[in-house]
Amino acid sequence: MKFATRLIHGSHAVDPATGALSLPVYQTSTFAQKSVDRFGKYDYARSGNPTREALEEAIADLEGGSQAFAFGSGMAAISSTLMLFAPGDHLVVCEDVYGGAFRVLTKLFGQWGLSVTFVDATRLEAMEAAIRPETKAIYLETPSNPLLKITDIRGAAAIARSHGLLTLVDNTFMTPYLQRPLELGCDIVMHSGTKFLNGHSDVVCGFAVAKDEQLAHRLGFIQNAFGAILGPQDCWLTLRGLKTLKVRMEESQRSALKVAAFLDGCPKVKRVYYPGLSTHPGNAVHSGQADGPGAVLSFELESFELTKRLLEGVELAAFAVSLGGVESILSYPARMSHAAMSPADRAERGISDTLVRLSIGLEDPDDLISDLARVIA
Repeated sequence: MKFATRLIHGSHAVDPATGALSLPVYQTSTFAQKSVDRFGKYDYARSGNPTREALEEAIADLEGGSQAFAFGSGMAAISSTLMLFAPGDHLVVCEDVYGGAFRVLTKLFGQWGLSVTFVDATRLEAMEAAIRPETKAIYLETPSNPLLKITDIRGAAAIARSHGLLTLVDNTFMTPYLQRPLELGCDIVMHSGTKFLNGHSDVVCGFAVAKDEQLAHRLGFIQNAFGAILGPQDCWLTLRGLKTLKVRMEESQRSALKVAAFLDGCPKVKRVYYPGLSTHPGNAVHSGQADGPGAVLSFELESFELTKRLLEGVELAAFAVSLGGVESILSYPARMSHAAMSPADRAERGISDTLVRLSIGLEDPDDLISDLARVIA
């Protein structure tokens, strides 16, 4: 069964009790039991809910994992996954990781003894050189946020395996429609499901997907113990959004290619970061591990004044935090996604005050280009 068909006809496509084509929202906190000696499948909704289970099974199937876990946000998924590690452990992390992940790694987990080395993950030799005896995992984003840097997933996973490490990949930008890191040798995939998986800017959610059952068991324990679960109404909304993932990604990606080409030809645009451009340094690697360049791009403008004028002057792209919705969203990493980084940390990673990130929605690309051209062309 091909991907688009699995989105519609995968697990829980029909409610077995009623035949409904939309699974019910089990809006309950607890479940009645019939026997002291033998409880039913569900007892307390933190530990399991049929609506959440349906969503988790759908995500696990699409990513090719043994089990998926739904959380109340992308950061809840990341933070819960990081609880696999203990004080004294060390992680190797891509240097331009999402600002929220940077914050939780350096400010929260750093307090109880989890240490991190940030590296240029486009260079496998730099990644391997950062491994210590106490290293337990490599943490990647590819394409990274916001500079769309590309890491060789197969190469990174091979390095991790040779040292007995786990490989964690944030797959938010690509989704399993375009990239499946577990098939490339990784151990855990994470998502901000708020973005493309839900796709309608009306839910905050996150996912972690484990490749093998032993790792899934550990993550399941953490999910239940820590309790940062996704509620049933948001699970239902995400299941609804997931059904259109292929058509949304295809259309947005097609438009992103046109918008990126336009921006690449603008004199006032200094640089465009998008793996769909042949000039992108990671283009070849990305093409070998993903089925498309995605719908997110970033670009640098010639001045802060022009950057401010663009952010405040566009009409068709919302100037907002987040990405992956049906509407285009223009973000300012220095004061939004990466505000948790100090100016020095941002500068070291190339996140300048003239960098903007654009998530392409479902508008006509010609209209988006006209809107951008009105300010910067």
